[in-house]
Amino acid sequence: MTRDDDDAGRRMASRRGFISATAALGTVGLAGCGAPRADAGEGAENAVSSEAAQEQVSAWSGSDSTAVETDHPYTSPRTTIDLDERDGALTVSTTPCRHRLLGEETKGGPWELPEVWAWQTPDTDPSVPGPLLRVTEGTELEITYDNSEHNRPHTFHVHGLSKDWMDDGVPTTTGQQVAPGEEYTYEIDANQPGTHLYHCHYQTQNHLDMGMYGILRVDPEGYEPADKEVFRTIKDWDSRLSASTAGGDVEFSHRDRTPDVFTVDGRCAPYTFHPEEGSPLIVEEGDQVRIHFVNAGYESHAMHTHNHGFTVVEKDGGVIPEAARHREDVIPIAPAERKTIEFTASADPGVYALHCHKVNHAMNGETYPGGMIGGMVYESVMDTEQFASVMDMAGYEA
Repeated sequence: MTRDDDDAGRRMASRRGFISATAALGTVGLAGCGAPRADAGEGAENAVSSEAAQEQVSAWSGSDSTAVETDHPYTSPRTTIDLDERDGALTVSTTPCRHRLLGEETKGGPWELPEVWAWQTPDTDPSVPGPLLRVTEGTELEITYDNSEHNRPHTFHVHGLSKDWMDDGVPTTTGQQVAPGEEYTYEIDANQPGTHLYHCHYQTQNHLDMGMYGILRVDPEGYEPADKEVFRTIKDWDSRLSASTAGGDVEFSHRDRTPDVFTVDGRCAPYTFHPEEGSPLIVEEGDQVRIHFVNAGYESHAMHTHNHGFTVVEKDGGVIPEAARHREDVIPIAPAERKTIEFTASADPGVYALHCHKVNHAMNGETYPGGMIGGMVYESVMDTEQFASVMDMAGYEA
């Protein structure tokens, strides 16, 4: 069922086990611009001790004070579905779930959204974001939306692909939605290579913001993946919507939407660093790295890589000509925008942050660092005290 670095591995408390777990998932993170430097050399003059590293980031915490509780099941980490293996056919549905932003063992946790609407398939657990759908250009897709598990209408809408009018998944212009108890099959050609966003387009201001989003990747014929290739959704949330939907005594209006949650693949730092529940990216020196960003939120984000310049090679499914590429280390990504960056893992081996540089987006509530922080770790520094400290904050015994 899986084909890239994005399926969750099983917990193994060893260096090899950590690599095994992250081999299924994809990104890493360290705490923001002021994070301690991971130095591979013994006795390095500027090395930061584990105790100092812990002290620097001792204030991780979430901000949800609504105390709303539900008995919904929890979401699971995102999986990858190879649509080529299924001849382009897939059935999806929606399930009400709880969603962990920070795990119980994570520094600052637990913190969760009491209700989200998670995408699910007959073969995968519900997740936010939904499963990564991957297919080769030219495949005829048949996406059946089965609405037997939820009490609201929904649709399936995908950006970037040309399709028939009635398969656009937009009730406002087609007059069609999938009512509770019904199903509908969307027939869509995978006719535009690139990385695309899919989401529910019924009352979009609520349904997208309740977690109904995911990535559809269309590979061109003869596509050559990089040594390390990962797909990352970034999103801002106002936790009051989840609390209000779950029955909490919370007032919320989209006209007064004030995000207090910022996630990478549905998790806040330091939970983003957890090799099974988060999304750490492990690289070796010299690896060619390709990161596909999709912004599923309502605000723009300025994504910044530490110590690694990159080039933007794709935008919204369009390939950027070689002559138009140039070195960058910060890129703005607007709502629904997709950008793919490439670089070589050629820096001094260490643990490096990859985060939104709207620094209040790199926070959990009133605490910094947190929020929209991911990053990258070189395999050769995974025996350092700094790396062990980061894993301890993430709630993982390395």
